[in-house]
Amino acid sequence: MTNRVIAEVTERVRARSRDRRRAYLDRIGRAGQELRERGPARGRLGCANLAHGFAAAPAEDKIDLRGSAKPGVAIVTSYNDMLSAHQPYETYPPELKRAVRTAGGVAQVAGGVPAMCDGITQGRAGMQLSLYSRDVIAMATAIALSHDMFDAALLLGVCDKIVPGLLIGALRFGHLPAIFVPAGPMTSGLPNKVKARARQRFAEGAITRLEMLDAEAASYHSPGTCTFYGTANSNQLLMEVMGLHLPGATFVNPHTELRHALTAAAGRRAVEISPHGAEYTPVGEVVDEKAIVNAVVALLASGGSTNHTMHLVAMAAAAGIELTWDDMADLSKVVPLLTRMYPNGQADVNHFQAAGGMPVFIGDLLDAGLLHADVLTVAGRGLGFYRTEPALKEGVLVWEERAEGSGDLDVLRPVADPFSADGGIHILDGNLGRAVSKVSAVKPEHLVIEAPAKVFDDQLDLLRAFEAGELDDQDFVAVVRYQGPRANGMPELHKLTPPLAVLLDRGRKVAIVTDGRMSGASGKVPAAIHLSPEAADGGPIALVRDGDVIRLDSAAGTLTVLADLSARTPEGAPLPDELWAGTGRELFASFRRTVGPAERGASVFGDVA
Repeated sequence: MTNRVIAEVTERVRARSRDRRRAYLDRIGRAGQELRERGPARGRLGCANLAHGFAAAPAEDKIDLRGSAKPGVAIVTSYNDMLSAHQPYETYPPELKRAVRTAGGVAQVAGGVPAMCDGITQGRAGMQLSLYSRDVIAMATAIALSHDMFDAALLLGVCDKIVPGLLIGALRFGHLPAIFVPAGPMTSGLPNKVKARARQRFAEGAITRLEMLDAEAASYHSPGTCTFYGTANSNQLLMEVMGLHLPGATFVNPHTELRHALTAAAGRRAVEISPHGAEYTPVGEVVDEKAIVNAVVALLASGGSTNHTMHLVAMAAAAGIELTWDDMADLSKVVPLLTRMYPNGQADVNHFQAAGGMPVFIGDLLDAGLLHADVLTVAGRGLGFYRTEPALKEGVLVWEERAEGSGDLDVLRPVADPFSADGGIHILDGNLGRAVSKVSAVKPEHLVIEAPAKVFDDQLDLLRAFEAGELDDQDFVAVVRYQGPRANGMPELHKLTPPLAVLLDRGRKVAIVTDGRMSGASGKVPAAIHLSPEAADGGPIALVRDGDVIRLDSAAGTLTVLADLSARTPEGAPLPDELWAGTGRELFASFRRTVGPAERGASVFGDVA
């Protein structure tokens, strides 16, 4: 039986979304019906149009593309060979084309989408383009699919903004089936505890840059996704729970036999669920209210990235569904934390996979009534398919039931014995606005802090103050403002975590309040992030002064400044257009003017439907 709160939140989401969702389903329903009645999409193109579409195809594909029998499958890829998570995609197009052909279809690389790395751009000007890149990726996906050559899509993406962007774009073509094809995580490198300690020692000046680089290179060392549980791996986990991956495909390492078998299976499945296959499964019907609630539950139960408090809102909107932070807050009260992965613990995603991974995680949540079982997925009707795990038997890919539970209770626990009773992401309210707080890695004694504010309008100012010793021997709440979507693209502020963690370890009471992002990397430092309204949009954070006492109570869900702000005028300001330049930032001025608030998904598209 479905948990009462899960059911109530789902019904609330459905009721508030009813008109927009109905209009969306009507639109994609008409498009899907036309495809099923008239055959492959390219058959509606004029001769010149179609000739352009197959001019460069190999001879065998050209014959099929001229004809009107075989469904066309688009491959939309985020491949580049600079980023470890996306490098494995180099070999995917030919593998997928072969698989699609064996299933009776014909595949083409329809287009590429940009894939930037937040790990590289941390603390750099490029990070100010990161969040905006999600909507650029959505538009690039739409451009790839706009050629009307295709009956299904295979989406190749892993990290941060790439997966949400691909899904938002694909949902604009919601009558097409879409399968996400993961690349998998790199094998485990330097233990996370050792890496975190090296970062703190470097922040203290105790080790050299070369020693720090050696530690980082031992952590990020090969093709595949970074192994910590940040936004990239949260993306992957959510895609499986939403039924957009094949079962068990998420955390299989790159360049293994099983990985190649799963990739080929995705290609074959795309044909089977196309409008001309036996199991037509449009992505716009897969991503429904139940799937969105399932995604929030999985995010909370896994201690996933706070970036998804924005991405899930934006992805839902693309399917005509209105999800709010209040929905997430209510779900967090009943969803227990079942995993400990860095930065919420010392394990990485490979340890999670070894402990039982997705089949155990999903199966236990299903048994507890915390996930909707009756959903449409790319594997068929019902989330029960995702209790199974893939394996190779004499070279043949099969899915097997997993009878046993977690193999490592330090990494993955059942609902009956969780790490904590709630999901670890809290929504804070108060006279400073609304914010997100990730508490799953914060010690109980640090959940409440009341201390004077130290205000910074740039993260570099805080770093300089730390290096100069100006933050030593005092308790404070760092207020870092003008970091929201309208101000400068809402960069992640990961570089602030090591110095603040150093001060925390020295016994100081410290926290951070910001209208910027920190993903999950705030770790053990108490944080109120994504503060909305942001400073650049008239938020009260622009009125805070040094010395104002701020109370951050993540346990109670409150964020309050203990000062009268009524007679104050804002201090500070975001950079004007003429100074917001370099690293391509000037090209995104229109995004800064049109982007919505964090609470509404920080999107330039508004509430699309």
